[in-house]
Amino acid sequence: MNGMTVRWSLADAPDGVEEELASYVAGTSHARFSAMDGLHIKVWRCVPGEWFEGCYVFDTDEERAAFQAEFTANAATVPGSQMVGSPPMLIEACEIVAVAEGAAGFRAAPRF
Repeated sequence: MNGMTVRWSLADAPDGVEEELASYVAGTSHARFSAMDGLHIKVWRCVPGEWFEGCYVFDTDEERAAFQAEFTANAATVPGSQMVGSPPMLIEACEIVAVAEGAAGFRAAPRF
């Protein structure tokens, strides 16, 4: 499978940015990516004070490459960069080796 990771550093981000990012994901971003053609899943991850990340799994490499090219061209102005105060420190394609659904099942939610 065709993956991509986008990571912002939070080291110099404003205080409270983690809550602002989580609210943006819940209020806007989750719905956008839930309806995105060619995307299997997106996971948002955060280590407060260290980094905020989006992990994507696309159906084809062509869909991943097209999204990556568009995202990279606009990376400095996307909402995450505006909130954090800097562009992503990493935009990286990767291969997703496997995905397992555990016994507790998969739960899609705009916020946990």
